[in-house]
Amino acid sequence: MARALVLNATYEPLSVVTQRRAAVLVLYERADLVHGSGRIIRSARSELELPSVIRLRSYVRAPQRRSCAITRRGVFARDSYRCQYCGARAENIDHVQPRSRGGQHVWENVVAACRACNTRKRDRLLSEIRMRLTTVPRPPGRFAWVRQTVSQVPEAWLAYLEPGQAAAAS
Repeated sequence: MARALVLNATYEPLSVVTQRRAAVLVLYERADLVHGSGRIIRSARSELELPSVIRLRSYVRAPQRRSCAITRRGVFARDSYRCQYCGARAENIDHVQPRSRGGQHVWENVVAACRACNTRKRDRLLSEIRMRLTTVPRPPGRFAWVRQTVSQVPEAWLAYLEPGQAAAAS
């Protein structure tokens, strides 16, 4: 099902909802259409473009910092579905410092890995088997929760999620 980005009155991303829910918010005048999806729904007396981005008319207090829980999908998205040891297509997640050796299940210790590298590493430290990470694992960015909600972020959303990259995408 298609999704729509909900912005606060100050144009900060709040949530991701279905296009149907976004259309209802626009129809009840709780939100304004910012970007349409190009698809139109019609009734006997009116028609409305299905929203891709809407902005609420009144300000909603929201937590300043939203943290993302560590999920398999989130780790793959952060690491671009690539093994952080060899660069091949990732199939598993791996703890850099194994949990059996005191490693924690935190963003800084979990990476995507291919089956071969994960099997080769097992429950050993990188220094013991001479493996290296291609990138240092970090917590995801400020709006990573949006990327975990949808499989592919529409271009219309980029201007509100990554203001610096909106010009590059255009």
